[in-house]
Amino acid sequence: MKPQLYSFWRSSAAFRVRIALNLKGMDYEVIPVHLLKEGGEQSSSSYTNKNPNRLVPLYTDGSHTIHQSLAIIEYLEEIQATPALLPKTAIDRAWVRAVAMDIAIEIHPINNLRVLRYLIKTLGISAEAKDTWNQHWMNLGLASLEKQLSTDSRVGRFAYGDEPGLIDICLVPQIFNALSAKLDINTYPTLIKIFNECMTLPAFIDASWENQIDAEGSNPTTTPPQK
Repeated sequence: MKPQLYSFWRSSAAFRVRIALNLKGMDYEVIPVHLLKEGGEQSSSSYTNKNPNRLVPLYTDGSHTIHQSLAIIEYLEEIQATPALLPKTAIDRAWVRAVAMDIAIEIHPINNLRVLRYLIKTLGISAEAKDTWNQHWMNLGLASLEKQLSTDSRVGRFAYGDEPGLIDICLVPQIFNALSAKLDINTYPTLIKIFNECMTLPAFIDASWENQIDAEGSNPTTTPPQK
């Protein structure tokens, strides 16, 4: 039985794992978990028995299950070393992990679906105020990323060198989120350049929102400026 990835088409965390699996050329089956339908399928007893934190992704490999996207990606890196998603030297691996965590741990959780829903449904803020919140934290994080990547000599075609890796895997879903939130990303030319490089590759294209089996509608807002 092939490994299974419990995924939602617009989930940034699941998107990361899809990219990593595709880059590695690893076969897997997507099991859709709709985060909005009927209050969210992630809260169903059948899913929470598998993953009590009620989030996607969840990766199953035989009798083993792994949650948290970065942990899943590190597992894939350990069981299949090529193509490598992390650099060879310890200091460069630490730098790549740190920048990836800037996205996955600092930017993304603040504008996660359950956070935004809590702001509206529990705290009662308006949709406009929610959007302001979302854009503020995204801009803060993306500005930091732009400053780091625009000045570091390790950046090449991609965030680290000329082959895609862990930072790119985290960056692309976050740019999708930014574009969907109608964020003006023209002030982030380095991020746009890296994003556009990534989106020429089948591994990223095949993992993107519109190409998922549970995708809903078209997503013209995910076309970035060509800079």
